Amino acid sequence: MHKIIKKRVLNTAGTTLEMVVEAPMVAKKCLAGQFIIFRLDEYGERVPLTIADYDREKGTVTIMFQPVGKSTMMLAELNEGDSILDFVGPLGKPTHTEGLKCVAVVGGGVGCAIAYPVAKAMHEKGIEVDMIAGFRSRDIVMLEDEMRANSTNLYITTDDGSYGEKGFVTDKLKMLIESGRNYDEVVAIGPGVMMKFVSLATKPYGIKTVVSLNPIMIDGTGMCGGCRVSVGGETKFACVDGPEFDGHQVDWDELLRRGAFYKDEEAEQREHVCRLTGGLRNA
Repeated sequence: MHKIIKKRVLNTAGTTLEMVVEAPMVAKKCLAGQFIIFRLDEYGERVPLTIADYDREKGTVTIMFQPVGKSTMMLAELNEGDSILDFVGPLGKPTHTEGLKCVAVVGGGVGCAIAYPVAKAMHEKGIEVDMIAGFRSRDIVMLEDEMRANSTNLYITTDDGSYGEKGFVTDKLKMLIESGRNYDEVVAIGPGVMMKFVSLATKPYGIKTVVSLNPIMIDGTGMCGGCRVSVGGETKFACVDGPEFDGHQVDWDELLRRGAFYKDEEAEQREHVCRLTGGLRNA
């Protein structure tokens, strides 16, 4: 069992939560870019979440998530002192930082929870980091202080212009590139559509673009094949080959189709109440 040490809401809309979880074995070896898979109880599904931060001395791991599916909605109901049954990791390959001097890290919405630790790891190594964080509106902006403290420059954009600069992250990224920012690499983390268009935006400039993929995962060992993605015409498994891949090589159309494959079933599960348990828990 893994105790929840701290819980907090990250934005005024209350759409994203942070939890600090007691997990000394994971905290001992995890690095930026890796993830864990949690299971709430013996009936629960396995759900991957990126490691947002860690404290090796205290033996804790921080996760950030948006309650959108059945399991994350149930996780959001837990409070400090409650426990999670399984918290397995670290999984996946850590973020590559060697040889980089100037990088743009682009986060979209809740993807900023994943982009932030990547920017932090690079910033701590002395890499110049431009952080571009995009949100729909002011009320879902999160981690502004943390991102600003762990980047050389922070640029916040909102779709409606209610905070920061009006526009999309791709608009700001193109502007920075065309102004003369010489990036060794661009890291894009967020919704699939956003990562696709960031990759399309950087391709004409020949800038290496890394994306973090978090498709359907089950076992986290590459054995089930549920997280397969097509990269450069080859089948890769996000849990062991990734989660970071070359954005210019990802088959985005296939990835987006697979990501929406169980959309109807997920909606049905969120609404379903199990009669066998008297409605005490979802099936």
